[in-house]
Amino acid sequence: MMKKMSIPTSKTSLVLFLCQIISALDVPLDSKLLEELSQPPTITQQSPKDYIVDPRENIVIQCEAKGKPPPSFSWTRNGTHFDIDKDAQVTMKPNSGTLVINIMNGGKAEAYEGVYQCTARNERGAAISNNIVIRPSRSPLWTKEKLEPNHVREGDSLVLHCRPPVGLPPPIIFWMDNAFQRLPQSERVSQGLNGDLYFSNVQPEDTREDYICYARFNHTQTIQQKQPISVKVFSMDSLNDTIAANLSDTDIYGAKPVTERQPVLLTPTGSTSTKVELRGNVLLLECIAAGLPTPVIRWIKEGGELPANRTFFENFKKTLKIIDVSEADSGNYKCIARNTLGSAHHVISVTVKAAPYWITAPRNLVLSPGEDGTLICRANGNPKPSISWLANGVPIAIAPEDPSRKVDGDTIIFSHVQERSSAVYQCNASNEYGYLLSNAFVNVLAEPPRILTPANKLYQVIADSPALLDCAYFGSPKPEIEWFKGVKGSILRGNEYIFHDNGTLEIPVAQKNSAGTYTCVARNELGKIQNEVQLEIKDPTMIIKQPEYKVIQRYGQVSFECIIKHDSTLLPTITWLKDNDELPDDDRFLVGKDNLTIMNVTDKDDGTYTCIVNTTLDSVSASAVLTVVAAPPTPAIIYARPNPPFDLELTGQLERSIDLSWIPGDENNSPITNFVIEYEDALHEPGVWHYQTEVPGTQTTVHLKLSPYVNYSFRVIAVNKIGRSQPSEPSEQYLTKSASPDENPANVQGIGSEPDNLVITWEPLKGFQSNGPGLQYKVSWRQKDVDDEWTSVIVANVSKYIVSGTPTFVPYEIKVQALNDLGYAPEPSEVIGHSGEDLPMVAPGNVQVHVINSTLAKVHWDPVPLKTVRGHLQGYKVYYWKVQSLSRRSRRHVEQKILTFRGNKTFGMLPGLEPYSSYKLNVRVVNGKGEGPASPDKVFRTPEGVPSSPSFLKITNPTLDSLTLEWGSPTHPNGVLTSYTLKFQPINNTHELGPLVEIRIPANESSLILKNLNYSTRYKFYFNAQTSVGSGSQITEEAVTIMDEAGILRPAVGAGKGYSEILFATSPVMHTVRPTFYKVQPLYPRIRNVTTAAAETYANISWEYEGPDHANFYVEYGVAGSKEDWKKEIVNGSRSFFVLKGLTPGTAYKVRVGAEGLSGFRSSEDVFETGPAMASRQVDIATQGWFIGLMCAVALLILILLIVCFIRRNKGGKYPVKEKEDAHADPEIQPMKEDDGTFGEYSDAEDHKPLKKGSRTPSDRTVKKEDSDDSLVDYGEGVNGQFNEDGSFIGQYSGKKEKEPAEGNESSEAPSPVNAMNSFV
Repeated sequence: MMKKMSIPTSKTSLVLFLCQIISALDVPLDSKLLEELSQPPTITQQSPKDYIVDPRENIVIQCEAKGKPPPSFSWTRNGTHFDIDKDAQVTMKPNSGTLVINIMNGGKAEAYEGVYQCTARNERGAAISNNIVIRPSRSPLWTKEKLEPNHVREGDSLVLHCRPPVGLPPPIIFWMDNAFQRLPQSERVSQGLNGDLYFSNVQPEDTREDYICYARFNHTQTIQQKQPISVKVFSMDSLNDTIAANLSDTDIYGAKPVTERQPVLLTPTGSTSTKVELRGNVLLLECIAAGLPTPVIRWIKEGGELPANRTFFENFKKTLKIIDVSEADSGNYKCIARNTLGSAHHVISVTVKAAPYWITAPRNLVLSPGEDGTLICRANGNPKPSISWLANGVPIAIAPEDPSRKVDGDTIIFSHVQERSSAVYQCNASNEYGYLLSNAFVNVLAEPPRILTPANKLYQVIADSPALLDCAYFGSPKPEIEWFKGVKGSILRGNEYIFHDNGTLEIPVAQKNSAGTYTCVARNELGKIQNEVQLEIKDPTMIIKQPEYKVIQRYGQVSFECIIKHDSTLLPTITWLKDNDELPDDDRFLVGKDNLTIMNVTDKDDGTYTCIVNTTLDSVSASAVLTVVAAPPTPAIIYARPNPPFDLELTGQLERSIDLSWIPGDENNSPITNFVIEYEDALHEPGVWHYQTEVPGTQTTVHLKLSPYVNYSFRVIAVNKIGRSQPSEPSEQYLTKSASPDENPANVQGIGSEPDNLVITWEPLKGFQSNGPGLQYKVSWRQKDVDDEWTSVIVANVSKYIVSGTPTFVPYEIKVQALNDLGYAPEPSEVIGHSGEDLPMVAPGNVQVHVINSTLAKVHWDPVPLKTVRGHLQGYKVYYWKVQSLSRRSRRHVEQKILTFRGNKTFGMLPGLEPYSSYKLNVRVVNGKGEGPASPDKVFRTPEGVPSSPSFLKITNPTLDSLTLEWGSPTHPNGVLTSYTLKFQPINNTHELGPLVEIRIPANESSLILKNLNYSTRYKFYFNAQTSVGSGSQITEEAVTIMDEAGILRPAVGAGKGYSEILFATSPVMHTVRPTFYKVQPLYPRIRNVTTAAAETYANISWEYEGPDHANFYVEYGVAGSKEDWKKEIVNGSRSFFVLKGLTPGTAYKVRVGAEGLSGFRSSEDVFETGPAMASRQVDIATQGWFIGLMCAVALLILILLIVCFIRRNKGGKYPVKEKEDAHADPEIQPMKEDDGTFGEYSDAEDHKPLKKGSRTPSDRTVKKEDSDDSLVDYGEGVNGQFNEDGSFIGQYSGKKEKEPAEGNESSEAPSPVNAMNSFV
């Protein structure tokens, strides 16, 4: 059966230079093809809608477009045709629609103000640009005015008006003095958004005569200056002096001192104002207040929070800036100006409107003749924009009619298009705040097939790798692709090929016989074309001798081999790497044809060396480790941790600092890198040492910062590369004076535990943070966004305070301040908390259910008002349950299912529904306290789905030409059953399938007799059920009609059943004996050809399967010859291979394959062996062959010598040496008697006496180790050692090694080789 697969490919739409195209046809990226295909015009570049130009420079109005054939351009101005040929100042760029208006040679920009629109047209349609409004920039001069000096009393407010000239675009305003220095601004003095300079209160230093307002016009790069403004501030002292000089001593005089005043808003005026802003713009709100002391501005949004990531404060918090505003930012914003005397506020009602913005912009459409398509244009705005369509720049109502086109609001529907239907359509979405214009073309193409892959292209792949043969094509209608092999080959089909949608032929596993010529044929109703490609299969590259692990002494030489085998037509390159990087640039590294040699090895050569072999088609690599060891060791230098410092001294004692010095201990051959200083607080945590600081190892003094009210002692620890020293002895103690706290508690929170309380918690200060005795906390709170005063209480050193009687879930401002007997900590920062939550009050409304398919539904609801949530909104819960199945009409209790949707979501998906069933649901809002009331139950039904497979299929009563089929209805009908479908076909002895016969059976039937079948024939049956939606999954069975002569009936066949017994009714003519029971095994599927490919720790198991589809396989395995239970691994999907991992190297395993659900259905066993384990990196000399052989030769020589001595010793009479001693009578060689120390004779009788220490063979038949260091026992494996390598000495020692206490420096004795020899004779 032919496979098809969709894979990602490099495709683009017909017009690649457009960024967004959705088309019915995919046009490959081929420049030659794109140059040949026709295409309507598309605007690619145009000037902005509002185009302000410099009146001193030429005006360039851009309009660029592309199409095939190339488009021509025309312009309109103020709605009428603009004839550029009649205006000598206007020219159009070649091959472009861009206009150039010559201003620098006599033209005036004001004469060309207006609205311009460009049209690009070719034989397939016309595209239009936006309306481009051309306006020259203006920078008028300041009007002359007489400015009176401003005389102001100290402390009063003042506004210096700028009133800049109206320019295009508006100028940028700033204030400077005569020296062109910007005037300093602060919370008291600042510039407003309108350019005026505001003084909340004036001070004597504000007196000056050069307050100058400047207006900068960026477009023309000019700056206009207002006349200087003079300000004279009269202080109360100078005013009193003036009054005193003009009055007698008896007069009462004296102006009032500067009086403080509560805030009054300078701008905006009044208590409320309104502002409208457009979606996506920046919202700027301003509040500037007068007052003494200078007021502080605070902003809040009534009934909500300021957006966290889009809110900024400017101009000393007098300006609230919200970027990228949306409709959700509409509401009332309150600014509050506050000083010590009171407050003033102003509410600004903000409404966010929206110019049109796209929801779905129309996309270009490429169709074949006779196809259907749609253009969709959807936009939103506030107010809702109106949608209008144009065709080739003309309103569609008056455009030429096209029978294939139908306009339905924001959608144009095309049916059965023809080539003449090609056109460019414009969608215009507009409201009072702006418009959107988008061009989208419909291009109808009728093209015969084209193959874009070069002819006779050669593909080369490595054997057993995938091969991908390209056949890039194009045609309209879309061509069909077929592949052939060879000149006269048949069409390629079967599982060994994969045919991709882009025309590519994939051979998953290319073999040597896959090589040859392949032909790709593309055809549609307009023609046919073919192309041939060549495929060559190459042998894989292999490393037949890999580099091996090496241990080399320093300054030695080492060599790694890398011998390869490769395809003779491929040119390999060998690259060597060290630690996955290039080899060092060193002459000691010699790279040969198949080896790497390193001369004069050093420690830095230690690492992993990799040989990489590359060809143009494949790459292989192998690695080995080089270990560099030292030459015979020299006496090592002993490195150790340093000795602890000593003689600690405290100097320079101050309230908050002290100096510590010490003398370092011995560094023990490793330099000290740093010193660690620790301290103990004997007052609060005696016995606990804390890290204070650390200094470099060259420093022996340190200046330490201290905290108040701590009884310090210090110790020092030295550190080198080996480790840390023991701590030094502690220094003398130093108690610092008490002080008020330096910090406040951390992690302040306010969370209500009940609906009417607020629990304020914090982390208490630690002992040394208290800075003094009597640590307490001042807890303050007030309701947020309400002009309440702070409520405060002082509590002991605890970590919680409960405020009772609070409203339910309202925000509170909270702060906790530390204090002790010496005073308060600095003013703490405020945090926001909430009083306790209560259950939500209302249920979600307007619950709607949209059934998407038979198992999935989408539920919508309206969010509940936030005020009714009475807590932190955590989300919504949807409860839903099945009421009944519509196919069975039976009601049963089903547990409710619950889905939770976090946050303020207003919709959710309900998955896993049962088809053709009735459901109910309700929705509840959830906060931190719990769930609110449920919405009214909503009833919905799921549509029908396809049924499950029939519950069983049983085949009985086989005869010569008939079979009886019985079945059960599907367990899950998922709808109303309409019919059953039975398909069957014969199977011959070679498992080939015959013609397929299909029968439709009414839904109310449960059995069927098939007649007119062939005798003694196996049939395969496929059976499924249908509803109105479609066919369900099928069940398969096989059965055999009885033979013409044998009289043996096949058993009834049922899925998954074991052996069956059938009573045969024989013909009375042919048989007269009583009926016989025949036990025949049912016809099962089979698994055969189980093969394994084993590595060191894993094995790849593959098999062949014959039987029904959708079998679920498993693999069982165990150690061969073991009685342990089989281990079982489940195979994912219906694959015919599996990788066993985690195996033991060098072990034989048994394996078999089976299928789930079929008892006893397994393959025969297969046995495989994993590869040997990798060689150890440590070389054991005791396992080397040369060493074992040498030891065996030495042992054999010693054994022969001992045997000779033993034979000579056991001859009758005295030793020959006795005769020599008698002849020479040398007293120095006479044997000594034991009793008196005199010399005697050697005799046989003395052979059984204990020998002296110098005797060679003691009477107990043992040889001391000092006399025989080459005992054979030392070379065996334990006492019963064997020598089997050379066959010269085979057997076991009979004796056991005896452990005895050593005397002096002597070791314990071992059995004599003589006794070992006696055991063999």
